[in-house]
Amino acid sequence: MLRLCLEEHGYEVIAAYSGKEGLRKFQENHPDLVILDIMMPDMDGWETCRSLREMSPNVPILILTVLKEKANVVRGLALGADGFVAKPFRPGELVARIQALLRRANMTKASSDRPSFYDDGDLAIDFERRQVYLRGQPVSLSPTEFRLLACLVRNAGRVVPHKTLLTRVWGPEYADETHYVKLYIRYLRQKIEECPKHPRYVLTEWGVGYRFRGSQLAGA
Repeated sequence: MLRLCLEEHGYEVIAAYSGKEGLRKFQENHPDLVILDIMMPDMDGWETCRSLREMSPNVPILILTVLKEKANVVRGLALGADGFVAKPFRPGELVARIQALLRRANMTKASSDRPSFYDDGDLAIDFERRQVYLRGQPVSLSPTEFRLLACLVRNAGRVVPHKTLLTRVWGPEYADETHYVKLYIRYLRQKIEECPKHPRYVLTEWGVGYRFRGSQLAGA
């Protein structure tokens, strides 16, 4: 049913029926997006998601699950998932989430009209290559972490409200999921801040949003 639904909307689908088969087909075909079910034989969706993220830091990953508890969403985000669709779902809902993830991935790539580099002597960001360095050492960010950082840096010195971050990084359908932002801000601080509890770069503006304190981009 899922494959038929996606093919009817013009997508080419490569199906796998276990986690290990999915990883093998991912390496062989390099898809634009991955849809995972949590309940799979030999490797569950969590383990498969972690392995996929290690293999590719940029591919969008969408998880289908009946596990609606917030703890499971947090777990999936921590492993690198970009979005969730709860079962049962309407085909239109799934297609909308897929389109949103692909659109954001393409928007991240198509940024040639913006400043392509940030460097303050400690933190350096290559927006075109989606690479981040801290004091010369590479920092591994998930696609969502990178989009969040890029949004903050491109608005350096300005407060970016929670809903603005959610809309730009996750999509308008996530506008009320404020825990997504809080969770990913914590991940980001752990990776780019010398002392995450006393951040230098990503500052909290209580009740409003977050502000990046650093050099402003030329032309931003």
